[in-house]
Amino acid sequence: MYGKGRPPGGNTVRKQLWWASATLALIVLSMTGCSSSSSAAAASPAATCINQSAPHHAYVVVQHLSGTTVQKCVGFNGDTLDGPGLMDASGLEYQTQTFSFGKAICQVDNEPAQFTKCFADTGANWSLFVETGGAWTVAQTGYTQVALHDKEALGWLFTANPSPAPPPLAKER
Repeated sequence: MYGKGRPPGGNTVRKQLWWASATLALIVLSMTGCSSSSSAAAASPAATCINQSAPHHAYVVVQHLSGTTVQKCVGFNGDTLDGPGLMDASGLEYQTQTFSFGKAICQVDNEPAQFTKCFADTGANWSLFVETGGAWTVAQTGYTQVALHDKEALGWLFTANPSPAPPPLAKER
């Protein structure tokens, strides 16, 4: 979307999303097999992947505002697994809200602890990424339209959208 190896120019939010997606990619690459959290990366994949014996596996990677991450692995039998199927099978807690465009994720793994609006006007919101072929991209659809193949992942990032800095104060002449 932005070209290989380069963050987008000029837009702070897009730069942060680019760096966040790169961070998520590094997290996934650094974890071996299916693990339930970054601290369980050394655990046996068979012990931590739901339906491990299935021929295909998809992953959910959640990065909280604090920077902590959780990864879940789900085995599946068909050619693809949709986003809701992955989220449900993963056992991760999540809350949605239905809009005219479909369902949106408001809470994942109990973050935020409480919410009154799914998309906060200020502060943090969930951003969705899809990992395909070892690279993260910003999701072009909602999670309900995502169809994951073997070894693909959904990446959820809870991040604050920074407000632009105000212009410099006027100087008296």
